[in-house]
Amino acid sequence: MNLALKAVAGAAIVIVIQLLARSEHAYIAGLVPLFPTFALIAHYFVGTQRGSHDLKQTIRFGMWSLLPYWIYLAVLYLLVDRCPLPLALGIAVSAWLAAALVLLFIWNRP
Repeated sequence: MNLALKAVAGAAIVIVIQLLARSEHAYIAGLVPLFPTFALIAHYFVGTQRGSHDLKQTIRFGMWSLLPYWIYLAVLYLLVDRCPLPLALGIAVSAWLAAALVLLFIWNRP
């Protein structure tokens, strides 16, 4: 039941994004995915299963994880007028992945 509820919530978010993308305020569709739905779930589980020390570490890492997302957005912004959208999205996702791997490498350094 819990898993089904999460699936319904995810589907509802996708529908909201699609409806906003069709509206005159399409830019708001970029805000909806940033609602901390999954962060709330992750923080709840870490906080209840691991304690406040691990929760604080999870929160700090979440703050730093905004950098790969910013890089994704910057690359997509620069490429959206220069190449086909699927290619721009692919390159932006690749840039996010590279930045995320760098973040993980730096975070896990001794």
